[in-house]
Amino acid sequence: MDELWRQFEAWLAEHWPKGLASLNPPASDEQIAKLEQRLGVKLPADYVACLKAHDGQSDGDFLFDGMEFLSCEEVYRQWRIWKELLDDGAFGGETSEPEAGIKNDWWNPRWVPFTHNGGGDHLCLDLDPAASGVVGQVITMWHETGDRERVAASFEAYFADFVSRVLDGRYTYSEEYGGLVDAADVA
Repeated sequence: MDELWRQFEAWLAEHWPKGLASLNPPASDEQIAKLEQRLGVKLPADYVACLKAHDGQSDGDFLFDGMEFLSCEEVYRQWRIWKELLDDGAFGGETSEPEAGIKNDWWNPRWVPFTHNGGGDHLCLDLDPAASGVVGQVITMWHETGDRERVAASFEAYFADFVSRVLDGRYTYSEEYGGLVDAADVA
C-alpha cells in the first residue's frame, strides 16, 4: 500500500498538486478503532493500511474516478445515512440486481462506503458477500438503481488497478469534472 501511495502521490504532485494537497494526514489507530466500533465491523487490513497513509481527503474534489475519498468520519456519516434509511423501512422489501457474489439487498449495513460522488452513490467494501463473493470485495452502490457490481476482489486490488490506470493515462485531472476521471470521458 505504501508503494502505491508513493506512486500516486508523485503523479499528483506533477499533474494535480491541489489533489495532493487535499489528502488528509494518516488516520490514527484510535480513529480506525472508533470507526470499526461505530460500524460494528472489522475493516480489511488493506483498507486500514490505506487509512494509515491518508484519512481520506478534505476538499471534496473527486480523487477516485469521479468520487471523493472519504475520511473515517465521513465514512461513518455516509454509512449512518443509509443505516437510518434501512432502520426506518425506506427500502420496504426492495432488492437489487447484483452480480454474482453480492447479496440481493438494496443496501446492507456491512457495506462500508469509502467513496462518495455527492449524489448518493458509493464504492463500498462488502463485508457480507453472497456465497460466491469475497469478504472485502469492492462493489458499487447506486442510490437510484439496483445495479450492484463487483469492481475488485479487495481494496488493494481496486487501488492498485486505479493507480495503474492513473499512471498510464487512462485517468486524468479535469477541472470541468472537478477531479480525476476516466480520460475517455473528457476526450
